[in-house]
Amino acid sequence: MRVLGLGDNVVDIYENKQTMYPGGNALNFAVFASKLGAEAAFLGAFGTDEMAKHVQSSAESFGVDLSHCRTYDGENGYARVTLKDGDRVFLGSNKGGVLSKYGLNITEKDADYLKTFVLVHFNGNGFSDDALPMVDDLGAVISYDYSDHFTEDRIKATAQYIDIACFSCSHLNEREIETLSRLVQECGCPAVLCTRGEKGAILFTGGNTYEQPANYVEATDTMGAGDAFITCFLIHYVQGIKSNGKKEAVIEKSLQAAADFSAKQCLIDGSFGKGKKLSS
Repeated sequence: MRVLGLGDNVVDIYENKQTMYPGGNALNFAVFASKLGAEAAFLGAFGTDEMAKHVQSSAESFGVDLSHCRTYDGENGYARVTLKDGDRVFLGSNKGGVLSKYGLNITEKDADYLKTFVLVHFNGNGFSDDALPMVDDLGAVISYDYSDHFTEDRIKATAQYIDIACFSCSHLNEREIETLSRLVQECGCPAVLCTRGEKGAILFTGGNTYEQPANYVEATDTMGAGDAFITCFLIHYVQGIKSNGKKEAVIEKSLQAAADFSAKQCLIDGSFGKGKKLSS
């Protein structure tokens, strides 16, 4: 199954270790998908600095296709983080670097490439919402990670094009999560996946609610755990539905696989390893 992460890449600079790790939601999706056996690609924007080179070489080491990425002169995206009891804490960023400055500028020229993918994953930091209608017309399954900084306006502008919407909801109670899910579905998206860290995840679709408890581990680093859960669920779910599996059984199997994969992710430094010491 060919899948594409479309949007952001960054390096996460761990100030406590003076080490940078490659990451970013769309890139994480592509790397995790490749680790799960999919034929994965990433379409994003790289800078021309050492950070960009490290992200590129790291992604390619997992077999991720970067052939259609943009390169712009300037700083790659980065975030400054630290760890507190295994949980990652964000300290600041350069707001996406060259991606935020120049965008991805997806056009009809990219259509022949984009239509080769079964699943295309967008996210709220990808500066590519304007490509949603075109990708939707091409027939791909579209997932979108709104993370935890979503707005009602963005949901109303994008949900109609999305098949599976993903949210980070650790800060919301159950009533707020249900209200969010109704809004997204009323705007045209049929499935809503809400991850809640150690509280597990909830999927709303077809009038049904599916809950998945978290698999507890003593976390080394929670960076990328939510992205790992989302990616694993999406890969198994889309494969299962495309294979004409019974929907309820596919969902339950996909959620359990995602919980297992996400728990293992918490034992890895950074999003997927590949740490590199910062130059002095």
